Amino acid sequence: MTSPLPPLRLKRGEDRRLRHGHPWIYSNEIDTAQTPLKAFEPGEQVQVQDSRGEPVGIAYVNPHSLISARLLSRRPDGAADRGLVAERLRVALRLRERLYPTPHYRLVHGESDGLPGLVLDRYGEVVVGQIATAGMERLRPEIEAAVAEVVGPACLVWRNAGSARRLEQLPEYVEAGIGELPDRIQAVEDGLTFTVPLVSAQKTGWFYDQRANRDLLMRLGSGERLLDVFAYQGGWGLRAAATFAREVICVDSSLPSCQAIEANAAANGLSGRVDTLHADAFEALKALREDGQRFDVVVLDPPAFIKRRKDHKEGVQAYRRINQLAMKLLAPDGLLVTCSCSHHLSEEELMAAVQDSAVRTGRHVAVLARLQQGPDHPVLPAVAETAYLKGLLCRVT
Repeated sequence: MTSPLPPLRLKRGEDRRLRHGHPWIYSNEIDTAQTPLKAFEPGEQVQVQDSRGEPVGIAYVNPHSLISARLLSRRPDGAADRGLVAERLRVALRLRERLYPTPHYRLVHGESDGLPGLVLDRYGEVVVGQIATAGMERLRPEIEAAVAEVVGPACLVWRNAGSARRLEQLPEYVEAGIGELPDRIQAVEDGLTFTVPLVSAQKTGWFYDQRANRDLLMRLGSGERLLDVFAYQGGWGLRAAATFAREVICVDSSLPSCQAIEANAAANGLSGRVDTLHADAFEALKALREDGQRFDVVVLDPPAFIKRRKDHKEGVQAYRRINQLAMKLLAPDGLLVTCSCSHHLSEEELMAAVQDSAVRTGRHVAVLARLQQGPDHPVLPAVAETAYLKGLLCRVT
């Protein structure tokens, strides 16, 4: 079938994974004799063809990236445009509106919503987005037009930064694509409002992926004291203070995060129950242990300790150390929430790190629940990389 787009020819057999649902094409899978990668501009759209010239779908390409192309559509003709983006947005929106009573959620989760390289989080009338690839950067005007058409927000903020953009050789910036750039955004969870200053925000501002896991802890949590480690904006700690905990300590190495937690505690009437500790997490846990502190619940929600495959051994040791320190602080019959967003750490390895920590601290661990990202962060069975968040809710006796 003819296409207005230039062809990108695959080597023999390299279309098999794509036809089974995976959208990525690596540079070593491309027949560069037939279609040299250097002939394409970063972000250019192409018609992907198998080794016989049969169309597989429409993708965008970046010759500078190991993931050289990502499928946007499995239709063999046409091109990805505002209409396609708007269609994908409508499908994504229908799911989120069934899931949540207010417009506070992840609206687009990249490949899982058919828009690889794009993340959109919704905070009421404000949408915060992040573009990770050259192909989506090139589609930015069409994305903005589609967001305006389908969602109609007062503001769309682009927080375009991070390692993925650097790998794609893209500049980093923060600016408004629709409306005026706000100073802060507001996330809502279970009746609490979290005001997040954009200047000190991480990624798109709030981690909606943990909301369902926080919901579960609120149902099972008990006791008087909770320790929220790597607290960021205090999502775990403030929700616990509003639900079951009489005293919460939130630990974070960022002073602006600690200040935001204190401000949000005050705004939600929780100041008397929430304290912050501005410190390195490992050092803070050691100091609390030396001070004889005990907690009924400890939450470990760290950033990725394993960002690259070569960091695996050191990262596993970090997960073991932090879990050991946490168990030494837990009361005789306490709850431990331990999480990892490291793609290169499997759930089995996290489980092993927890068990090793239990043995070394003389504790007994029983896993009550396996944790994963919430339903507004869908997982594609064909794409293991979309299942990035794993965690365990444990009883430690």
